[in-house]
Amino acid sequence: MSNLNDLTDLCLPTGSRLAADETQGRLSLSLEGQPLLTLQLSPGPELQVQLLERFSRPEGQAIWAACYWLFARDPDCQRLIWQLQEVPSEALLSGLLISTPVSGQYFCERTLFWQLPQPWLGHSLTGSYPQQMVITGGKRHPLRAVKPRGEVYRRFDARLGAWVSLRTLEIEQDLARFNRWQNSPRVASFWQEEGSLEQHRQCLGKLAADPHTLTLIGCFDDQPFAYFEAYWAKEDRIAPFYDAGDYDRGIHMLVGEENHRGPHKVASWLSALVHYLFLDDPRTQRVVAEPRADNAKMIGYMQNQCFHCEKEFDFPHKRAALMVLGRERFFDRCRLA
Repeated sequence: MSNLNDLTDLCLPTGSRLAADETQGRLSLSLEGQPLLTLQLSPGPELQVQLLERFSRPEGQAIWAACYWLFARDPDCQRLIWQLQEVPSEALLSGLLISTPVSGQYFCERTLFWQLPQPWLGHSLTGSYPQQMVITGGKRHPLRAVKPRGEVYRRFDARLGAWVSLRTLEIEQDLARFNRWQNSPRVASFWQEEGSLEQHRQCLGKLAADPHTLTLIGCFDDQPFAYFEAYWAKEDRIAPFYDAGDYDRGIHMLVGEENHRGPHKVASWLSALVHYLFLDDPRTQRVVAEPRADNAKMIGYMQNQCFHCEKEFDFPHKRAALMVLGRERFFDRCRLA
């Protein structure tokens, strides 16, 4: 696992590489070998950042890159205090920076930074999809956007020193591994979805046709290791058991590859999955899950990522724990790096 204090470069989902040289409180950043900006850093209760020089890149891009670097190397840093001679119009419009009563002083809040959808999010129109209420199976809910295809989320995890990404499941490409994972005794003990290739093909076909469920493959360094289902809670079987919001999302999680188990891996992929769902639609206020109530290991992992157990309840097939993570809590306490 990487030591964040020793960061010398950081990868962006675009494929670009951000590199840094820091000496005696002066930080110089370059992007793909081209100088980006030079900053003076003054440690204190909150890090003071003074822009000394900016090169040819657009101002918003340069400030964003510096904020990313500074937040990534210190997951405990909650706010950066910028000193700028010119009004950073682009950064203010996006929410990257916010004004203060002090002339030339601007805040970058960690809670706002990680809510900016780019560059982590693949192309998605969900967040701008207009609202129209419809009724499906007796349940009133917003009309859902067409489901995406391909990669939807990518971020370099500086702690692991690895890419974590999410892409949509493709039946022909992923059927064999899905079948292998579901027939693993460890997975089957909780999912109880063992079956043949044809049974699993039919199962995935039904999910693909279901507008309320999105099937995803989780990858580390582009190698598939997990299967996730993200569903709209309002139309799901969970809805009668709590006061589901119109844009609440729920998750089912399955780690199929044994070499990607463990708490440090869970911390990476679970935070990435939740981050994606909150970015996908800014109207989403909660992410929920309903693991088996006796799955103490998974419940513990989720609590480590700021989920709380609201209650236990009974589905027809299992006793479940209702795990809930609110948007505000996630971004206030997230330690994305």
